[in-house]
Amino acid sequence: MKQKLPRADPPAKRRRRAVAELRDLSTQSANRPMMAELYRRAEAHLHAQQRHPPTGGAAPKPTPGPQRLLHELEVHQIELELQNAELQRARDELEATLENYTDLYDFAPVGYFSIDESGTILEANLTGATLLGVERSRLIQRRLPLFVAPASQPALLAFLKKTFAGTKDDLCDVLLLRPGGEPFWAGLRATPALGLKGTRKWCRVAVTDIAVRKQAEAVLRQNEALFSALIAQAPIGVYVVDDRMCLLQVNPKARPVFRKVHPLIGRALSEVLAILWPGPVADEIMARFQHTLRTGSPFFSSDFSAHRHDLGVEESYEWHIRRVTLPAGQHGLVCFFNDITARKRAEAVQRRLAALAASNQKLEREIIRRQTVEAALQQSAQHEIELSAQARQLSHRILHAQEEERKRISRELHDEIAQTLVGINVHLAALTRGAAANPRTLQRKLAQTQRLVAKSVDAVHRFARELRPTALDDLGLIPALHAFMKEFTKLTGVRSRLTAFAAIERLDIARRTVLYRVAHEALNNVARHAQASQVAVTIERLPDRICMRITDDGQAFDVARVLHANGGKRLGLLGMRERLEMVGGTLTIESSPGQGTTVQAQLPVGQRRPTDGRKTRARGAVARKEKRIKVRL
Repeated sequence: MKQKLPRADPPAKRRRRAVAELRDLSTQSANRPMMAELYRRAEAHLHAQQRHPPTGGAAPKPTPGPQRLLHELEVHQIELELQNAELQRARDELEATLENYTDLYDFAPVGYFSIDESGTILEANLTGATLLGVERSRLIQRRLPLFVAPASQPALLAFLKKTFAGTKDDLCDVLLLRPGGEPFWAGLRATPALGLKGTRKWCRVAVTDIAVRKQAEAVLRQNEALFSALIAQAPIGVYVVDDRMCLLQVNPKARPVFRKVHPLIGRALSEVLAILWPGPVADEIMARFQHTLRTGSPFFSSDFSAHRHDLGVEESYEWHIRRVTLPAGQHGLVCFFNDITARKRAEAVQRRLAALAASNQKLEREIIRRQTVEAALQQSAQHEIELSAQARQLSHRILHAQEEERKRISRELHDEIAQTLVGINVHLAALTRGAAANPRTLQRKLAQTQRLVAKSVDAVHRFARELRPTALDDLGLIPALHAFMKEFTKLTGVRSRLTAFAAIERLDIARRTVLYRVAHEALNNVARHAQASQVAVTIERLPDRICMRITDDGQAFDVARVLHANGGKRLGLLGMRERLEMVGGTLTIESSPGQGTTVQAQLPVGQRRPTDGRKTRARGAVARKEKRIKVRL
């Protein structure tokens, strides 16, 4: 409230006061420094006027007695005028300050109330009246508890009692009521004041609308409850560290890890780690936490193993550190961890079991392999026995065939060569007896004897060709086959055709002999069993082998039955197969009704690559010479 300053006294009264003060000026100048200063200033001003008198003429000189008094009065008058000017200036400044204070008081962002011990409102600013929803004039002399909710009145009365008891800057939160409006939370701060209004005590109370703060606190409590619930119900171990590196919360899953640490909550993390782990490990973990808190970069370790200092065993953990903003607003750290000791032990056991299983499987495979080898050995032994038996049988058959061949040759020699030679001997004896008697008869008998000799020579040559054709060694495979097939056609009447390539002669003598013997035996079988009208022998070069086919148009036969008939005594077919297998070849026989029979013999040949241009040109020249030769008989 504004206070009016007193008006200035009239001039006569000022003079009387000035005379009284002038008398005491010399004795009280030390106690009145302001008056002494004004006096000096007034005297200086009077001397200046005397040095520069007004233009109206010189002032009359007073008598020495009253002159002193007049001088003093003039000085005091000037002094009073200066003092009055100072007071006027101070009053203006005070009025401006009071107006500013009144504005600040009324329009302050908080409500101000002056309250006595009974809670009666003595003064209130406009903000306070607005908070309570009542005009300021109607608030004066009303009790503040009437505007407080019943649940908050005991707290208010206790708050005022403590304030008037001398507690400075006490705080209290109460629920205030607005007439016809919603209640709201307000924060009260009280300061006791001196009794300026009589002997009654009073205090100044600042009232602030804290509804937003209360809502924020409610949200904060909800967040804290939610945060605590999330931490407590996490399926893994979780603990929270505040910005001072102290444990703030530990969930039930994590407490077994810290069972040797007492107390736990509120304890420095460095102390807890020193209990759990050896020094270097604890220092490393602490450095991880500090780095994450300082930089905000998370840390994750999928496999942390170390020896526990408190338990004396080695444990393994999977852990993750993240910096978070705690419900209170400051940064903190949350550590998520999972004890994987049992899992690692199970994995180690699983690895050992897997290794044992692998070893077992390896042993089983080895047993199976050995059983297979044993069975193969037994089968091989059995097969060897069978082969031995077959070899003995084959040997017997070969000996029998040799004996039969000797018998045939013996008969042939006896029937043809011996008879021919006996005939020659008879003719020579007759020539000896009748040589002189009849010369013509001698010439005729000599001619008959020459024919017998020629027949004997032909028989010997035929025997030689059947045993080993000399043309094969002297001329090659193609001429030998040609000669044999010509004789074959002549003797059997079966038309034959030979097709071959000239380079076949570059084969070694052993393989050419095999091809000749196979063709010889196949043609003999055609003559004996096929009743064919024609037969073709074809020799061709394939990329990696030489193929010879003997095809006839005669009667077909069951190949499997014939091969196994009579215990495998068909020496012709077996001989062909054995000869080919000796040089790495194969024999296949195909026979079907209406299609005739095809005997196919294949011999592997190596592929040679030229190493330079000369070999390439030489191979081209050979290829040009390898023209196919066709002979029809």
